[in-house]
Amino acid sequence: MHFGFSYLGLLMLLALFLPNLLWTKRKTEGYEQAAARENKVLLALERTGQVLVTTFSLIFSDLNPDIQKGLWNLWLLGAAALLLLYELYWVRYFRSGRTMADFYSSFCGIPLAGATLPVAAFLLLAVYGKNPFLAGSVLLLAIGHIGIHWQGRQAVGQARSRARHVPYQ
Repeated sequence: MHFGFSYLGLLMLLALFLPNLLWTKRKTEGYEQAAARENKVLLALERTGQVLVTTFSLIFSDLNPDIQKGLWNLWLLGAAALLLLYELYWVRYFRSGRTMADFYSSFCGIPLAGATLPVAAFLLLAVYGKNPFLAGSVLLLAIGHIGIHWQGRQAVGQARSRARHVPYQ
């Protein structure tokens, strides 16, 4: 591993952050109430992972593309493909009713796509760069971020179930 600026890490972070910035202007209906109920341990893991992934994505030059890596570049192509799916997930979300069910939905058969796709993309970037620091921070992020999304999805399912089983009054 070599210290140095990773322009590819910056590009991937921009691809991650831009839809999230748009989302702050068009937040999911009911998100604020759900966020107040998030598991604090998962939230701490998520935030720690976010800071570390952001830092490690930028400070290791091994993450930049290198044609001499040959077939090893397939890891990088996989990361790019996952980020593309992530962008498409957001396009679908912004065209939807922007409900909690839309927010926690699957995309192209990938469950909890809004959390799973970027985490998987950065994990592939870590494999590509042979970077255990980035990989470890991605795993912290994965536990927190995917865990929070999974709990949110469970809450949506429970709310739907309660709505279907309301007795006649």
